[in-house]
Amino acid sequence: MASPDFEEIVEDFEFLEDWEDRYRFVIDMGKAMDPLPDALKAPATKVDGCASQVWLHPTVSDGVFTFDGESDAMIVRGLVAVLRKLYNGLTLEEVLAVDAHGEMARLGLNDHLSAQRSNGVRAMIERIRLVASAG
Repeated sequence: MASPDFEEIVEDFEFLEDWEDRYRFVIDMGKAMDPLPDALKAPATKVDGCASQVWLHPTVSDGVFTFDGESDAMIVRGLVAVLRKLYNGLTLEEVLAVDAHGEMARLGLNDHLSAQRSNGVRAMIERIRLVASAG
């Protein structure tokens, strides 16, 4: 189960046949995100297991999950944007029900990311699930 915003990405990717175009699309999504305030780039928000610097700042309000994020690598910043589309606005139960790896596979990202980047995506997903399970 994915959010309607994520379904839009899936549809957009169907029109982008070339992986280079998809890669640029993901990078552009990251560029469009508001930067994470420096005060939130702290050890508590840093995601371990990523080759680049990554920070996620999740919030839960009235049982609805959202997060902001940042990375010093353009493609990873784009991947943060993709994960925001996948998870933001879902209830905690819905967050835990999302098959993130399956949803990301729908975009073909699993086939085109380096092992380090794939590990980073897994680390971000694990952090999101941990926050959701803690409620």
